[in-house]
Amino acid sequence: MTVDKYILDEARKLLASRIHDSSRRQFLLRSLTLGGVAMLSGCGVSNDKHVETALASISRFNDQVQGWLFDPKALAPVYDESMITRPFPFNAFYGEDDAPSVEQATYRLEVTGLVADKRSWRLEELQAMAQTDQITRHICVEGWSAIGRWGGVRFSDFLKRVGADTGARFVGFKCADDYYTSIDMATALHPQTLLALTYDGQTLPRQYGFPMKLRMPTKLGYKNPKHIQAIFVTNTYPGGYWEDQGYNWFGGS
Repeated sequence: MTVDKYILDEARKLLASRIHDSSRRQFLLRSLTLGGVAMLSGCGVSNDKHVETALASISRFNDQVQGWLFDPKALAPVYDESMITRPFPFNAFYGEDDAPSVEQATYRLEVTGLVADKRSWRLEELQAMAQTDQITRHICVEGWSAIGRWGGVRFSDFLKRVGADTGARFVGFKCADDYYTSIDMATALHPQTLLALTYDGQTLPRQYGFPMKLRMPTKLGYKNPKHIQAIFVTNTYPGGYWEDQGYNWFGGS
């Protein structure tokens, strides 16, 4: 039996009873990761093509499992103002000085796909919508975390305003820094998912994503796009900058 077939067979056995027991749930989450590939197969991870195939298969399966386990009503922890990390770390695939500069006067947010209202939005129109804020933890896939205060529009409110098809599978994002990513609709509608326009009570700084970023405390950092220029709703899998290079697509934290 090949490594990838063995891994998937074992994972499906674990799922057979719908994972009601918390200890088995945690075991499944551990096993459906890079480290779990070696644990389940009894093999070391190498450049062998069978292992690469296994990693791709288990990554896709891991995305499905995380989607099944995601609770759209469960809230990520929130923190006191005294716990905010200052300064909040810069995080991108380029240096801080290379963060894009977007002109507010000419900025327009493009909205396309499975939505009723496809008009573009000025930043002032988004600022005029009901605002909320949260102090939550950003968790980076590289192993560090930081707590910050983000303010803006609940993304579910925005999707409702533009008449998005909330039965669609994906919401995608294109950014001024050539970054792109996509998320599942359940996360898009989560009450803590924000179109963030401010950081720590001030207009969102350039290095943190001006004019807006998507802030999702239920997702790892690389799933939180900055400098958003376009949003689209679709049933066609859109991929993502890091996801197309092998990162898990669901990216739950």
